Amino acid sequence: QVQLVESGGGLVQPGGSLTLSCESSKRFYYVAWYRQRPGGQRNLVAFITSGGTPNYADSVKGRFAISRDNSKNTVYLQMNGLKVEDTAVYYCNARDRGADAIWGQGTQVTVSS
Repeated sequence: QVQLVESGGGLVQPGGSLTLSCESSKRFYYVAWYRQRPGGQRNLVAFITSGGTPNYADSVKGRFAISRDNSKNTVYLQMNGLKVEDTAVYYCNARDRGADAIWGQGTQVTVSS
């Protein structure tokens, strides 16, 4: 069974940077990052398709960058200028065309001074 494995979360001060990784055993057409704050819904942060243009939520435009290394079946989320409100569990989500999506286990990002 194909799995998604996220890594790279941690504690960072406001204004700092982190890079999250989502690794899988195969290449997916569509890969996205979502986040969920305590007591909140899981919201889309960014997504990228094979050979496609990255897309971002308005709240992270200009600060986050999603990219993929197809040779490693890995998608990255570079997060710069982190704010306290970016604190959340970040989840990787992936699917192929016409198929159901799968989720990773999540990685905690905490932005605090």
